[in-house]
Amino acid sequence: MRKILILLGTTSLAACSGGGPTTVGGSAVTGGVIGATSTHTFVNPTEPKTYQATGGVQHYAFATTPGSQQYSQLYSGDANTVRDTGYQITYNPRDGIFDLAVVSKKTGTDLDTRFQDPVHRTAFGGALQPQPGTPNLESKGVLYFENGSRSGIFNQDGYSENFQTFFYQKPGTTTKYVTYAGYMRNKLNQVAKDDGLGGTFIETQYERKRAAFVYGEKSSNGAVPTTGTGTFNGQMIASMIYNPMTDIDPFTPSYFQWMDGTSTTVVDFATNKFTLNLSATVGPAGFDLHSSQFVSMPAGAIFTANGSGQLDLIKSGGFLGQITSAYFTNGGVRDDLVIAGSSIDGAFYGPTAQEVGGGFRIVGGTPDERIDILGAFTGAR
Repeated sequence: MRKILILLGTTSLAACSGGGPTTVGGSAVTGGVIGATSTHTFVNPTEPKTYQATGGVQHYAFATTPGSQQYSQLYSGDANTVRDTGYQITYNPRDGIFDLAVVSKKTGTDLDTRFQDPVHRTAFGGALQPQPGTPNLESKGVLYFENGSRSGIFNQDGYSENFQTFFYQKPGTTTKYVTYAGYMRNKLNQVAKDDGLGGTFIETQYERKRAAFVYGEKSSNGAVPTTGTGTFNGQMIASMIYNPMTDIDPFTPSYFQWMDGTSTTVVDFATNKFTLNLSATVGPAGFDLHSSQFVSMPAGAIFTANGSGQLDLIKSGGFLGQITSAYFTNGGVRDDLVIAGSSIDGAFYGPTAQEVGGGFRIVGGTPDERIDILGAFTGAR
């Protein structure tokens, strides 16, 4: 078992793209449950707040050399539950700083960072913009923050770089009480290795992390209806690693790809059951320096998934279930996933459970393939 710690911060300033003030708030000093007397709103925060976030984290490490494919590969992923306090976001509107802490015993990562310099606020276009591999979702009200550093001389022993990007949909864009967010970290180190022939070669070592999650003002259990039904339409985002070729060539490279799209959650409050339908478009892969740029699932393919489960407010704090089917459509060809494991973990948000948010995971079950999808979804009635 391994441990992950992610600490993020951002600034609450106008977005570079002119989208208005960058604001995220909460509902209680801790826990993110709406307080009866608070004047604070998630869209217009006035108080420091801490939220429990729900979603998933991925970690992938590997190395390359000139002329090689990826080797020394190791991947891990983790999806948390609604009651898991390991994913937390704290926002202070006075100083405009986010702190995100994620503790996952399964992904073996420790990092902490803070985005507090106004120049860390970034947008697509211009000399400074989000790092390669970041999904461009500005048209959907998503705001971006990035920091990082590099040292040494590229392609020489001792060169290193480490860049981190945090992005989230501005509350009020599609939902008022919950929002989705993503995080990515790309770390690279170059070291000289003995080639066994009296010379050396440069090995490039990679460490890549992705996270997708939701957070906001959770509803109290008493605010959730006990009769009737509700349909919640919203957004989804996911990060996937998709490589079905490793049994053909163990060194076939694996890449992270973002997906974004829509979600529909239908809840039957009388029977305590729900269904979840997801649809998304696959984005481009984030390549490394040396591997072939072969991608098994090209950008533009359509992802579809369906799941179901039950409400369990007392035990789980919301609802939980499994993904029952998932497939990609590319050029009219359907590719169904064999699912070894899956999860859906969600909660209600808002004073009268007007919104939902949660995380999901799909682990591929075909032997000798590396397929794992972790994502987050929101929805409003």
